[in-house]
Amino acid sequence: FQIIRGDTLRDPAFFDGDKMARFDCVLANPPFSLENWGSKQWEQDAHGRNRYGTPPDSNGDYAWVQHMIRSMSSYNGRMAVVLPHGVLFRKGKEDVIRKKIIKDDILEAVIGLPPNIFYGAALAPAILVFKAKKDLTDQVIFVDASDQVQVGRAQNFLHKGHVDQIYQWYVNKEPVDSHVALVSVSEIAENNYSLNIPLYV
Repeated sequence: FQIIRGDTLRDPAFFDGDKMARFDCVLANPPFSLENWGSKQWEQDAHGRNRYGTPPDSNGDYAWVQHMIRSMSSYNGRMAVVLPHGVLFRKGKEDVIRKKIIKDDILEAVIGLPPNIFYGAALAPAILVFKAKKDLTDQVIFVDASDQVQVGRAQNFLHKGHVDQIYQWYVNKEPVDSHVALVSVSEIAENNYSLNIPLYV
């Protein structure tokens, strides 16, 4: 393993020659809704990570997404990122970025998880899965896994059975009542490019 500490958004650390390194698999659980993350510098990003636009300085969620997309191999790259549900429907600059990403047809799945499964973060997270070359073009898999949880007093838990069920819903790519929907990009466009899971599942 090679681990480098630093400011990923202002100063990325992994390079292949003079270009940012690309990877077959990119995974991240970045800090949710990071403020003052460096939007001014991002507007003139030397690494091309602002392809879809500059997120607001008050929220760096889509900066992480774009950094990861830029780090993903263009041939067989895939990535998954854990973010708050707000990235699915927030308006403003994020709305513009989300629309461009969806139209690019690299978003494969949106998976909604139950709330309070992360220490110190009670809100419900979502996993966004991207692929450079999708199996199902012009479609996005929506998974509502909000009931896959053991509720605890201070924190909720995902057990192996929950994880296995979520994984099967994702890999099977088949509609499941109240849990899984395959949605065309055109239908998402009709909903103003909102990825809010209850619109589809």
